[in-house]
Amino acid sequence: MSAATPDAGPIHAFLAGRGPDGRGRRLADILAFDDLHIEGVHDFIQWCFPLAEASRAVPGAPVLGPGEAAAIRADPAALAGLRAARDRMRRFYAETDGWLSPRDHNHLRITRILTALRDLAGPEEARAFLAFVVARDEAAGHPVNRESVAFWRRAAA
Repeated sequence: MSAATPDAGPIHAFLAGRGPDGRGRRLADILAFDDLHIEGVHDFIQWCFPLAEASRAVPGAPVLGPGEAAAIRADPAALAGLRAARDRMRRFYAETDGWLSPRDHNHLRITRILTALRDLAGPEEARAFLAFVVARDEAAGHPVNRESVAFWRRAAA
C-alpha cells in the first residue's frame, strides 16, 4: 500500500503514522515516551501491538480484524511502525529491570508483543524478540515465573 492508498482502519493508519490512537496520540508520540510513561501508561500497547482478541486489561481498546491485519502486513509503512514500536519496547526491557520478577504486568505485554509480531511481521520477528526477553530473564537468574515464559514461547510459535 502506498501513502495514497486509503488505510484499512484506524490501527493500520496509526501504525503507518497516518492516524492517531483512541486518545489522539500518534505513533511518534508513543515512541517518544520515556521509560516512566512506558511503565505507567496502560492504553498504548494495544495500538502498537494489536490483536484479534479484545483486551481484558483496557476496555474499549481496538480489536484487529482480518482485513486490517492483511492491510498492515501488505503496507511497508505500517510494518515499519510495528517494528519501531518493537524496538522501543526492546529498549525498555533492556534498560529496566522491574519486569524481571515473578509477577508483573509487563509479562502480559510481552505475550501481546510476541503474538502481534508473529501474526503481522512473521514468526522470525517473534522468535527474535522471544530470544531477547528470555536471555534477559536468564541473565537475571530466571526471576520471571515459568508460566509466563511458557506463554511467551507459545505466543512466538
